Amino acid sequence: MLHRVLKRAGLPKVRFHDLRHTFATLALQNGVDIKTVSGMLGHYSAGFTLDTYTHVTTSAKREAANTMGGILSGALR
Repeated sequence: MLHRVLKRAGLPKVRFHDLRHTFATLALQNGVDIKTVSGMLGHYSAGFTLDTYTHVTTSAKREAANTMGGILSGALR
């Protein structure tokens, strides 16, 4: 049924799992807490969700570096 809906909408063919993966990744990247996402996906643990659906992105690395830079520069004053 998913493929029929996508075809009628003129969208590319994707698997249901691809939509699930996109949902989880976007939710986590936009601040939805891991326990909530894990529960919505029906996972047995938040650790499984983290291992499966999170990816270290360039922007996440940059944000972490900026955060640590701010912490360390404050600590050196």
